[in-house]
Amino acid sequence: MAIGLLCVIGCLSGFLLFRKNVLKVEADLILHAVKVSVIIPARNEAGNLPHLLHALKIQTLEPYEIIVVDDFSEDDTQEVADSYGAKVIANTSLPDGWTGKNWAVWNGYLQATGDYFAFLDADIKLAPRALESLVKVRHKAGGVISVVPFHFTVKWVERLALIFNFLGVFAFTSPFEKNNPQKGLYGSCILTTREDYESIHGHESIKSEMLDDLNLGATFRRAGIAVTNFLGSGLVSFRMYPQGLKSQIQGFGKGAVLGTSKLRAGTVFLVALWVIGLLISESFFLFLHTSWWLPLFIGYLLYIVQIFYFVKYVGVFGVIMPILHVLSTLFFIFVMLYSIYQVVFLGHVAWKGRQVKVGSRR
Repeated sequence: MAIGLLCVIGCLSGFLLFRKNVLKVEADLILHAVKVSVIIPARNEAGNLPHLLHALKIQTLEPYEIIVVDDFSEDDTQEVADSYGAKVIANTSLPDGWTGKNWAVWNGYLQATGDYFAFLDADIKLAPRALESLVKVRHKAGGVISVVPFHFTVKWVERLALIFNFLGVFAFTSPFEKNNPQKGLYGSCILTTREDYESIHGHESIKSEMLDDLNLGATFRRAGIAVTNFLGSGLVSFRMYPQGLKSQIQGFGKGAVLGTSKLRAGTVFLVALWVIGLLISESFFLFLHTSWWLPLFIGYLLYIVQIFYFVKYVGVFGVIMPILHVLSTLFFIFVMLYSIYQVVFLGHVAWKGRQVKVGSRR
């Protein structure tokens, strides 16, 4: 009975963590002379850029300028960006004390002339009214906003990220994070005003940080600037790590351990309860010949129902993975161990052909 109760408590903690703070089209606000500079850091993104650059061309709110920072790409990133009329900046050599993405974004900012900055990863996909909605929602919320994109998956192996996606969403929607002075941003899609960005000295203020988005949000917060995060739903989406399993492991592994240090204790506690309940319920097959199997199996079914409810707002993961979520849990455990190994024993993480030293652990 106690085992089944743990599963129920764990499942309920997920509902406490999850908030449907979805980015919506705002029709009741009229924009006047908004100048949005879109800044896209790109390293070997020739395959992703056409989708994003085409989407930017058909926005209901036309970008004032589109800046692509080519970060020493070895593919046709520069040629693709040129073909869409973007302003292409060849990134300069990485100075001491900077991480790659921070340096690329900073150089993009130095060339930007707009009043708003939209920092977008190259794999982002935008609905036609996405940029308009971002600007209107930021106007209502104030401060800086970011969006956790809706995650489209294509290959079966990409769906192993199911649990990682849920935990990521929990970290950004948890009610305990609302007034967290260390509240982070989601780096794939950030919108801020020039005034706010320059008041914190932008990415220069976090130049050595591996987790640029989380630390950037915390820097905004310390300056008294509001930080608000939304779910992308039908407006902002992406396909994460289509290159395969290795890129998934490296991508999730680079921040899996360090990211938890920014969360409030209440969030960590509820996430731990959710994960513990999940792990316990997934062990039902080990107890098939005992009295424990039934309450554990009921817990497993409860998690399936919850996952199917959450997944409507998180991404497309098919039918099989939410049912066999134990496979995604095993992937989560492996990546967490890999992340611990990199951070604790190596002191650096691998990402896009670079060995990035782990910066501040604040």
